[in-house]
Amino acid sequence: MLMVIWELILDSAEAAFLEVGVFVGFVLLLFGYINYKKAGDFIGTIERSKKWQPVLGALLGLTPGCGGAIFVMPLFFKEAVTFGTVVATLVATMGDSAFVLIASHPVAYILISILSFGVAIITGYIVDTTDLGPTILSKYKARKKSKEEVDRFHKDVDHTLLQYECQRMGNCKIDFIKHVGHAEGDEIDLLLHHELKGHQSHDTLGYKFTHSSFYLYWILMLVALPLSISLLLQTDVNQLFIPNLGLIVGTLGTIFSIVMMLMSKKFLGDDTHEETELKIMSLKETIIHNAQDTAFVVTWVFVGFLAYEFLVLIIGSGNYAAGEELIEAILLTTGILSILIGATIGLIPGCGPQIIFVALFTRGLIPFAALFANAISQDGDALLPLIAIDRSSALWATIITTIPAIIFGLILYWFEINTTLGGLFH
Repeated sequence: MLMVIWELILDSAEAAFLEVGVFVGFVLLLFGYINYKKAGDFIGTIERSKKWQPVLGALLGLTPGCGGAIFVMPLFFKEAVTFGTVVATLVATMGDSAFVLIASHPVAYILISILSFGVAIITGYIVDTTDLGPTILSKYKARKKSKEEVDRFHKDVDHTLLQYECQRMGNCKIDFIKHVGHAEGDEIDLLLHHELKGHQSHDTLGYKFTHSSFYLYWILMLVALPLSISLLLQTDVNQLFIPNLGLIVGTLGTIFSIVMMLMSKKFLGDDTHEETELKIMSLKETIIHNAQDTAFVVTWVFVGFLAYEFLVLIIGSGNYAAGEELIEAILLTTGILSILIGATIGLIPGCGPQIIFVALFTRGLIPFAALFANAISQDGDALLPLIAIDRSSALWATIITTIPAIIFGLILYWFEINTTLGGLFH
């Protein structure tokens, strides 16, 4: 039995890196570069286009990852966007789990994106017909610190990290990093850059490791890319000119990813508002953080794959084939429950649990409708700055996004079991 468990661990490590992680890494690089070039401009467009804000927020939420969605959150408290725009952005975002879906099931990703875009717009405009946004805003203003209090607190906080990052990048016009959605020295600045977990301090082991080993991680990705493409072409990469080459590279990649994630000190969430701002200021910082983001995704995919393998083994009482048959039988009787489970998991802030949910979908354990419900309900890392600024608004936002997740998830499940939709992905 121990040998079987060991083989499952190695197989899961190989699959997490070669089947998913490599493709996630290069897709992250692509979208990271786009975000680096265009994120600030898009935020400005949202601020200027009052009538179309929920539509533009939904578009920004569709961008894989949480970078764009994170920027929208503080804009509400600056009265630059409506609360419906915040909700539309959160409904549309899939966080980092989008990268896993792009790498493994691109058709499913496109379909979810189209559907969630429509749901996001509808939900956003409905929210804006109510007094919820103005009510939240008025309560937030009533408990805001005065300018004098903020100035006093801001004067006393430590700014050496932000100044260090500016000096290292060498492209800051002032002594601090360029902020998006707020200004240096305001109350949101205190919350997002000094109270909420931000960027690692440059004198820590974690910072030194991630900022010096990232290029080795990308070299390993390049080495693994031909193997990942070969797997897509149904080639046995462990029977090439070097025996067990895929297993060796895949396992090394997953181990490197786990170490990188631990050094980054990112467990449930992998992106902060501060780091997102740094990424749009520096292409090198984008590449460094994309390595960390990829490592985060690979680690959680590995956990998801391993959880699936162990579940099959346990259900089958040590017989893997019997376990798979029993799981298929269970799925036929728990389809509706999986919608509620997907929407409930989506309530958890951060991207880690959501990545596991998508990883289980890639293994055929979850129906497409449940994946859709989770995609609508989850808010990824974008909810974290909202929690830091105003917890009541975060609570309202996550409750509201869960309602359409359940409603549309159940509707989609009916279509899935009564049409050929489910056969497209399993």
